Amino acid sequence: MTLNHPGELAALFTAFCWTITALAFEKATKKVGTIAVNITRLALAIVFLSILNFALRGLILPTDASLHQWLWLSASGIIGFVLGDYFLFKSYPIIGSRIAMLMMTLVPPMTAIIGWIVLGEHMILRHVFGMILVMFGIGLAVLSKKNSNFKLSFNQPVKGLIFAFLGAIGQAVGLVLSKLGMQDYDPFAATQIRIIAGLIGFIIIVSVLKRWQPIYKSLKNKKVMSNITIGSIFGPFLGVSFSLVAVSYTSTGIASTLMAIVPVLIIPAVVLLYKQKVSLKEIIGAVLSVVGVVIFFI
Repeated sequence: MTLNHPGELAALFTAFCWTITALAFEKATKKVGTIAVNITRLALAIVFLSILNFALRGLILPTDASLHQWLWLSASGIIGFVLGDYFLFKSYPIIGSRIAMLMMTLVPPMTAIIGWIVLGEHMILRHVFGMILVMFGIGLAVLSKKNSNFKLSFNQPVKGLIFAFLGAIGQAVGLVLSKLGMQDYDPFAATQIRIIAGLIGFIIIVSVLKRWQPIYKSLKNKKVMSNITIGSIFGPFLGVSFSLVAVSYTSTGIASTLMAIVPVLIIPAVVLLYKQKVSLKEIIGAVLSVVGVVIFFI
């Protein structure tokens, strides 16, 4: 039996994974900071991927990758993890995972434009309409006003919004470079290369800044390590791997749009976990986002 739309389904599963990881890492970054969370989660992800790749491919490390794949996937890992995720995680303690994920809706148009320039990808009008509807629905679901004027940029710390914006740029560029470098290579092994490059990048940063002490302390905090472990499983392990599966079967613009429904998926999560109230506007936004996703399958 042939699975229809494997790329789109992989992108949806990626969104589910990133919803969990966003909530887990928000808690962790508030406790021990961005760098400690990033370097710990990448180290854990390498362990998970090494075990998985050995079980699936008989190789602990991606030694069968070509030089082309190592170069482009490493560049993707440095830009996506070291730069993109660093700034995204920096935004969590300032504006929270919900608003940060809203800013991540900038990734689809950025990725589509970069994919068009770098990869020569094309999108039909139906896909463009689906992207617009998904993004509009997500925006409607997560934007809120604190007064009579609806200006999110003025209701949230500018520093946090800039960090999230830089994170979105990093993710968009990293996603395109992943597709350019991966070609027909195994997605999980490709993810391993990206994470190895990202971990090396953070090790260099931590060593230069002499920030190893906070990392040692975070390893002794059971609650923090629990959140980092959960975030690592659903983030750089499953989430990033399936994001590569997605871009290998469909265009980067479509894949990144479907992955951008995380702000909507967070709504039921915060209702159940944090007992937050959901407005009618947020429900309508979620429905519109789902309609936008359905358009991709028609």
